[in-house]
Amino acid sequence: MNKILLVSAVALSGLLVPAEAFAQEGAVPGAIGGAAAGAVIGGPVGAVVGGVAGATVGAAATPPAEVRTYVIHEDAPSVRVEREVVVGSELPDTVVLRSVPKYETYSYAVVNDRRVIVEAKTRKVVQIVE
Repeated sequence: MNKILLVSAVALSGLLVPAEAFAQEGAVPGAIGGAAAGAVIGGPVGAVVGGVAGATVGAAATPPAEVRTYVIHEDAPSVRVEREVVVGSELPDTVVLRSVPKYETYSYAVVNDRRVIVEAKTRKVVQIVE
């Protein structure tokens, strides 16, 4: 019975912890965040499952280096928004997204004086360029 409950808790961990918690700008931070969240929910097995899930989501969310380089060197005006912009948040429609040549998947904007890379289709922030 304990094994069934543990497996259920691990299976539910993906529902209880948002993907943004795992996607912290790369596979390693994603793995660490996923392992921590998984451990809280499912113990040692949850830590392993959460670590793998976090690494996968974190790696998938990291744009190629060329995108980051392009965004750093482009000149764009900053737009003010009232809420904090964090990885995983969706930019409001009032923020104009700029395309990244050769990478249709990504767009960027400068929001509250911070450069952000977003998924073009969803407007979700995938990386904040510091």
